[in-house]
Amino acid sequence: MRLAPLSLTATLLLTLPVAALAQTSDFRHAVDGGEVVIHAVDHASMLLETPAGVILVDPVGGAEAYADLPAPDMILITHEHGDHYDQPTLDALPQVPIIANPAVAAMLPAPMAERTTVMENGESGEILGQPIEAIPAYNTTEDRLQNHPQGRDNGYILTLGGQRFLIAGDTEDTPELRALTDIHVAFLPMNLPYTMSVEQAADAVTAFAPDIVYPYHHRGSDLETFARLVEEGGSGAQVVIAPWYDDPS
Repeated sequence: MRLAPLSLTATLLLTLPVAALAQTSDFRHAVDGGEVVIHAVDHASMLLETPAGVILVDPVGGAEAYADLPAPDMILITHEHGDHYDQPTLDALPQVPIIANPAVAAMLPAPMAERTTVMENGESGEILGQPIEAIPAYNTTEDRLQNHPQGRDNGYILTLGGQRFLIAGDTEDTPELRALTDIHVAFLPMNLPYTMSVEQAADAVTAFAPDIVYPYHHRGSDLETFARLVEEGGSGAQVVIAPWYDDPS
């Protein structure tokens, strides 16, 4: 793989049903050297402040959506769908290194492609001494296979201050997802017909047992049922509901 160099609002924290209710303006996770602060922007887009720098994931919706957040040191793109990759938004953001799957990298204008690291499923590397892995993200259900074919799209595992953070991308509960280990924080999608049902997502949590799981990319999903099923699965994972949508319906 080619590695580009890197330098790395009031909301409600609601954990169902395995932790307490609290008011917070962000979501903080202690790691070696400091903390990771998670800002849920919209749907599948988030910004992570880390001891190594600031990571912006799947930016869409215009640069104004990120104007009040720290400037990114890196942009991470999972795949080509319009709720994950938007060229006008990228054009308006700072000219920082990008990591993308091959399909998105092939769509980028030449100057942007020159600062893009291409990662395929199964590749790994280091950025500022922090490991990153690209994992498969794909559909497995027969009538959903056309949405995210196997081998095209990425999820990512970032090791930040010694803790592993999973950004699953658009995927179902694949064997690769279920086989993961030592995940501290996981972001899992759950909306039909594009990704998982809440039942699939909860079953995946039972299988790979992250410490903390954030549903994202979940519009229209029953998150209370997801949280109940996670608790019943016995993994001990804590479910955190972040404000991805102005209108949560």
